[in-house]
Amino acid sequence: MTDIWDDVKESEPESGTRAPAARQAPEEVPRPSGIGPLGWLRWGWRQLTTMRTALILLFLVALGAVPGSVLPQRGQAPEKVVAYLDEHRTLGPWLDRLSMFDVFAAPWFAAIYILLFVSLAGCVIPRAGKHYRSMRARPPAAPRRLERLPQSARFETDTSPDDVLAEARKVLRGRRFRVDVSDGAASAEKGYLGETGNLLFHLALLALLFALGLGNLFGYRGDVLLTEGKTFANSLNQYDQFTPGRAFNDGELAPFTISLDDFKATYETKGSKRGQATGFNAAIRYRAEPGGKDERHDLRINHPLKIGGTKVYLLGHGYAPVFTVRDAKGDVAFRDAVPFLEMEPRNLTSEGVIKAPDARPDQLAFYGILWPTAMADESGKQIVSAFPAPLRPVVTISSFKGDIGLDSGTPQSVYRLEGIGRTLQPVKDGQKLLEPGETFKLPGGAGSITFEGLKEYATLSVNHDPGRVPALVAAILAVLGVVASFMVRRRRVWVRASAGEGGRTVVEVGGLTLGNPTAEFDDIVTALRGPEQEPEPEADQDAGDQDAGDQDAAADQNDDAEPESDADPESGPATESKE
Repeated sequence: MTDIWDDVKESEPESGTRAPAARQAPEEVPRPSGIGPLGWLRWGWRQLTTMRTALILLFLVALGAVPGSVLPQRGQAPEKVVAYLDEHRTLGPWLDRLSMFDVFAAPWFAAIYILLFVSLAGCVIPRAGKHYRSMRARPPAAPRRLERLPQSARFETDTSPDDVLAEARKVLRGRRFRVDVSDGAASAEKGYLGETGNLLFHLALLALLFALGLGNLFGYRGDVLLTEGKTFANSLNQYDQFTPGRAFNDGELAPFTISLDDFKATYETKGSKRGQATGFNAAIRYRAEPGGKDERHDLRINHPLKIGGTKVYLLGHGYAPVFTVRDAKGDVAFRDAVPFLEMEPRNLTSEGVIKAPDARPDQLAFYGILWPTAMADESGKQIVSAFPAPLRPVVTISSFKGDIGLDSGTPQSVYRLEGIGRTLQPVKDGQKLLEPGETFKLPGGAGSITFEGLKEYATLSVNHDPGRVPALVAAILAVLGVVASFMVRRRRVWVRASAGEGGRTVVEVGGLTLGNPTAEFDDIVTALRGPEQEPEPEADQDAGDQDAGDQDAAADQNDDAEPESDADPESGPATESKE
């Protein structure tokens, strides 16, 4: 006994060497090492390609476009940007640092745009592949209990089960269902066009973004003011304003020329709309390439000229008085038509400047105001224009002499006089009202200016946008996709035929429609019964009589059949489709 006890004692740990079970520290479980860089990339991609992220990015694009619509942009009106910065010396520089005056070319706007493009692509393209596989798969197998579907019917017939299923195949195919017959039941499905339309809309939106980006990269837009009798050649130095795309190359400019022969504007002459423009027509000649044949075109609003891969639009018009300036020696220092910019749009009162840097001994400059149809106002002390057409054109001239500042090399606007009161001094008694043909001789023999007559000019916009046609096609496809997605719904019908009592065949029909039930199911049941069959009342016929539990059970039955829809169509009976 002693030896046995000693052996037992030796097999046990010594007292105090092992803690009670409750006090023992748990064994250390190895901590997870994390999902790793690849896992984070996969997580980020899944977040980026969700519809929620796409909607947020779309909202940010719309929000980012707001300052581009509210604030002046350098690409469209650089002079207004300069004026805004002069008026807002504190806020303006901060807005400029944030690219608020060049929104659509800002890095942050480009980042949102690219992320939206990637998000849509990553969301829509996999969906399109899955949808294509679903369309090729067999319709889902019939649920076990068709009577629990939202629409169901049951009747008996003397026709054999095989003949019933053959008739069901014929009826359903006639209604353009995809049909599969197996295991004593016919499964039919149609309505994929609705999902196709939804995918088409998103793919078209993706194509629209791509087309807009294509136009912004390789396109250009330029504005030019063309006076009657003048010719415009499509080159950079001929444009008054030019906005190129990011990847634009000036070698891509088509070598066409446009000449403005005549411009006519028509106005209302009576009633409350007197003076309102009713039509503009610019008679132009153009050549598609040097040495080519002259072609004629009537350029009107919404009737552009298509030439050299570009479109030329008529934007506006105005007046260009013709002046002859002679210096103190009697030599002609300037003779040309000078475009005047409108001061008020209703009656086209306009202003402009005439610069004669070749006059000697002093350079001459003039500021003029044109009234197309001059008359005295109600007080009789001021001149106003009563009509926009040139019925009685009158120009008021203010004269200056000195140094215009063109020799300094600093660029100047052709519509403003620089250095007044410093290098350019007003001529005493140098104001005069001139009608066509009249000459004003400046005091002190400084020179003279003659108002020769009046011409009109047209403002043209030359646009080259390689993404215009793709954008139009994408917009049309998007509209068609939206219409299809709202008009077409997914529909499924199952027909089961089995032997009943007395040698008759029991026919069960069930229908499931995405949304509200349709009358098409009743037409299918009527066609299957045939004219000799009397409809039997069914408690489950009306979807409105089912409670919420029946609706959930029907959905569960349909879910049970769904896995078969992903089966390879080649592994089972052939699928017949007319969709």
